[in-house]
Amino acid sequence: MANEPSNIPLIVLIVLVLVGASIGIGYFYYKAQPTPPASPTLVALGDNLTVTYIGVMGSGPEAGKVFDTSVYQVATNNATWPKTIEFGWRGSKAAYSQFGVHVGSLTTANVTLNNYSFSQVVPGFWEGLIGAPTNVTQTVVVPPALGYAAYPCNLVEPLTFHLPVLQTVLGTEFQRLYPGITATTGASFTDPQYGWQDTILSANASFVTVENLPSVGFVSHPSGWPVTVENVTSTSNGTGSITLVNDLQPSQAGLVQGNSTTGLSCAGSTATRYIVTNVNLAAGTYTEDFNTEVAGQTLIFLIKVINLFTPAVNDTVSA
Repeated sequence: MANEPSNIPLIVLIVLVLVGASIGIGYFYYKAQPTPPASPTLVALGDNLTVTYIGVMGSGPEAGKVFDTSVYQVATNNATWPKTIEFGWRGSKAAYSQFGVHVGSLTTANVTLNNYSFSQVVPGFWEGLIGAPTNVTQTVVVPPALGYAAYPCNLVEPLTFHLPVLQTVLGTEFQRLYPGITATTGASFTDPQYGWQDTILSANASFVTVENLPSVGFVSHPSGWPVTVENVTSTSNGTGSITLVNDLQPSQAGLVQGNSTTGLSCAGSTATRYIVTNVNLAAGTYTEDFNTEVAGQTLIFLIKVINLFTPAVNDTVSA
């Protein structure tokens, strides 16, 4: 009896075709699936960043106002973004650009990388960016302890004060008090600080005597706010006193900036500007605070990370 043909090769062929078809279908199914997006790079300790930012007061009498920004459109828009009294206008659009920030503490003032300079900033600024992605605006609230410290740097001054009608000074002191004025007997000139008329009664190589000639009710602005002449007295020997009143109100505390003629040492530097932080009508005093407006305040930063340089790249940074 003849051998019957075997069905095994046919079965094997069918199995191979089915397996191949399954693999093909699986491959096309896999290729048809959407590719998941790559995980974003997040800010970490040690990174260097370029950012744009808007700094807003979060506490104090100027809460809600912008004290600093790197964004030109914000700097020029006072209607939407009102500014604090110490806001510094940088002068041109070119002066507003991305700001380099080092995430962490530095032993030097800044580091440089790829023509960028990365600066040391207050801890609350960089700590608030850890874990942030790029190109997403972050709101970072910086409490006083992680921001700018306030130092005991203030003077309590009387609201009412007195000046002599006649003042005799050394010739060198005259030049400091009245710059550009020649000390000539009989000369009259406008007082550079108060704006009233002065007359030189006598002048020699050593001393100069100046007579102040304000009228009652005269208003000047020697420190940045109105100061009114309340009274002028004189005596038979030609001396006398000028009584002046600083026209300040409690509601102005924290909103008025003054000029210092002597300065005050505060945190190792000499301050030339101060903020009136308290007006006490009952005590007849006001306080000149030589701290900056951000010292001791809660600050709110709106920050967008533009470029992020990871620690692997930071290894090449030169200080």
